[in-house]
Amino acid sequence: MFNARPMSRLLIAASKEQLQPVIRELYRRNIFHIEDFVDQKEEAYEGFKIGMPLSGAASVSSEVLRVRSVASSAGIDAASIEPAARVPAGTLRSRIDNELPGIEKEIQSLNAEKTKLDTTLREYGQKIHDLEPFAAAPLPMELYRGYERFYVFAGHIPADVALSVPHEKFFTDKVPGNFLVAIVPLEAKDDVERTLLDARFQAVAIPEETGHPADRIAWYTTEITRLTAEIDKLSGRLAAQKEAHSAFLVACDELLTAEVEQTEVPLRFATTDEAFVAEGWVPSEDVPGLIEALRQATGGKIFVSETEIDYDRDAVPVEYDNPSFSRPTEVLMDVYARPRYREIDPTLMVSLVFPVFFGLILGDVGYGLVLLAMSIGLRKIMKGDAAGRLFDTLRNASISSIFFGILYSEFLGFALPWSPVIFSRHLQIGGHGGGHGPQVAELMIMSVWIGILHITLGRILGMANARRLYHGSHATKVMMANAGWLATMWGLLFIVWSFFALPLMPDMTAFPVIAAGFNATAVLGAVFVVAGVVAIARENVLEVVELPTILSHLLSYARIVAVGLSSVAIAMVVNFIAIGMLIEPQLETLSPLGVIIIIAGLVVFLLGHVLNTGLGLLGGGLHSIRLHYVEFFTKFYKGGGLKYHPFGMKRRFTED
Repeated sequence: MFNARPMSRLLIAASKEQLQPVIRELYRRNIFHIEDFVDQKEEAYEGFKIGMPLSGAASVSSEVLRVRSVASSAGIDAASIEPAARVPAGTLRSRIDNELPGIEKEIQSLNAEKTKLDTTLREYGQKIHDLEPFAAAPLPMELYRGYERFYVFAGHIPADVALSVPHEKFFTDKVPGNFLVAIVPLEAKDDVERTLLDARFQAVAIPEETGHPADRIAWYTTEITRLTAEIDKLSGRLAAQKEAHSAFLVACDELLTAEVEQTEVPLRFATTDEAFVAEGWVPSEDVPGLIEALRQATGGKIFVSETEIDYDRDAVPVEYDNPSFSRPTEVLMDVYARPRYREIDPTLMVSLVFPVFFGLILGDVGYGLVLLAMSIGLRKIMKGDAAGRLFDTLRNASISSIFFGILYSEFLGFALPWSPVIFSRHLQIGGHGGGHGPQVAELMIMSVWIGILHITLGRILGMANARRLYHGSHATKVMMANAGWLATMWGLLFIVWSFFALPLMPDMTAFPVIAAGFNATAVLGAVFVVAGVVAIARENVLEVVELPTILSHLLSYARIVAVGLSSVAIAMVVNFIAIGMLIEPQLETLSPLGVIIIIAGLVVFLLGHVLNTGLGLLGGGLHSIRLHYVEFFTKFYKGGGLKYHPFGMKRRFTED
């Protein structure tokens, strides 16, 4: 639960004759995380070298690329295909040889034809674009070129311009940017060009066309209509090919990918001319089963040994070992860093506290229901493990928002019929606050208490991690430094409580004064602070400059209240504008104009709450996870663990 899944290190050795049976069994079991062999001339591996791919690796790799090219041409995405009955590998292999060439030829032929038509369609569209300015002129296109003694200018110009040389000119302002055509003697070209440039003339290329531009545009338009119809037919035939062969192609991809991975895996082994050695990691509970399976696959002609782990030197892969409730939160942990093997895994704590923070911030039944429906809907639409876990996390956070919305008595900014069970966040905006009134001071104190407890837990976990990760005096110093941070924080709190009577916090002002205005608890707090600073300095004296972060991290939890109150304020302003200012006044004397205003009010209401739902999702999510990443994890968590990546595949479409 708070630890990574226990791992054991295995060494596998056998003769080259057993290489393929061993690879097949390891791949089938999908539990052996291979530790790549690097030829570093270590004494234990003297005479070994990196292995070579199995025979046929190049041809199988070529087949994979071929299948993926066909699937890509047909627009097939394996993640969007629901697996039906799994296809036996032997049957599929024969179908690849018999059916794939025909499917490949048909799909590539359709794609080539469609690509050709798409290219022609774009060319015709560009020709229409180039001809459109000339359509306003009365000249056929062949009269714009072919002169030896004249030069033709054509282009856009802000306004008509007078030319001082003999010329023929056409100008129109009926097209965007205006359009000018001027035919001038060749010897006057430079003078006319300067005049036109001064008038901000922008020349356009004269299309290589014949006939009147309008006729050519009509012809190209007709051709575009015809090409579009042909492209639609080809798209339909491609869609039919995709429907007919998608399951087969994704199964081929899966089978050939498995074969490629198996043929290339010897590159990760240590080999000699006669034998090979593979080292890797296996979940400890699976070790006996894997050893027995390898012995059966090789007829007992294999050596498998569980070797000792050097935790300071070996990079032990990390696989989460969490209950089903907290597994969706693993995606948030991986965004930050996967825990190291012997480090405390905080996933369960994050899965419990993150939704609570989210609910405390958003805390609205209406918004919670919207986000819950969105998370469930998107979970069904969007495939993929990471996306599924993210939406499951949002689902849990939405349920928490509904729960705290009940406690806060909030629904889309309106007050529910009952008074808030905990503190009220209802602001006096537009008369829809429900009369409860905000309890801002109490909410702020609550957020500080959350910070105190959260940071205290982090420091306690920091002491536990020090015992796990370090040795000897260094472990003691790290533990004492974490204890020092705790003592300093609580000492400062004791001092504050001794001088100020704060609501919802211990009142220590009544204790007798001992010296210099300090009472007993203040003196005790000062002793805690001094002892804490000394413990921190013993581990690293530079850490003393970080003492102000005690206050900043505690006050950072006030964002739980601040962001939540801003969401409430936006919701209530939206309600006041939409209902109080637009809808309610029109209901007194309903008129046609009033109906329009009511509709506008409904639009404001919907758009405002949609926007606020998005802001609540971003604010609640980002600030909740930020409190974990910055204020909580920095007290104990390092991360940087190696992800457990077993050799094999979870097959969806094929089977052995």
